[in-house]
Amino acid sequence: MLKKLSERIGFTQTEIKVIGFLLITFLIGFTYKTFFKQSDNLQLKEFNYAKEDSTFFASGSEFDSSEVIASTNDNELKDKNDILELGSNSKKFSAKILPQENSINLNQADVNALTNLPGIGKKTAEKIVELRNQVGKFNSVDQLLMVKGIGNAKLAKIKKYIYIE
Repeated sequence: MLKKLSERIGFTQTEIKVIGFLLITFLIGFTYKTFFKQSDNLQLKEFNYAKEDSTFFASGSEFDSSEVIASTNDNELKDKNDILELGSNSKKFSAKILPQENSINLNQADVNALTNLPGIGKKTAEKIVELRNQVGKFNSVDQLLMVKGIGNAKLAKIKKYIYIE
């Protein structure tokens, strides 16, 4: 029977078996959902959150959001600093002061001078000095592309601050 059906439809016997399996699975699922699953017909009941509220608010008093908003506005800067961990115990960060244009000689600059360049940290500055020691002196600013961590975009940002002598 399967062989005759496959000749008539133009499918292989394996394809007919797969299609039959999918149809049977679909029919079983549809029948189950239609006759046995009743949760779709139930309406949601209102849930009382009083127990959870009492656990959340240990004082047992009513929650007044206006008090929180008022106290937040008074201490807004203090709270932001606490959230960002910029309080007195936190590590102080200073903004990087950019050097003047054409102020850093690439063949003589030390690690500290190179770290003033935008996007150049201590490790990259050390790699620049290491490369300079390997090649002797830089002949072109484009040689910085040989340093891992410096690509065309970063080179374009720092090019105006450096020169070669």
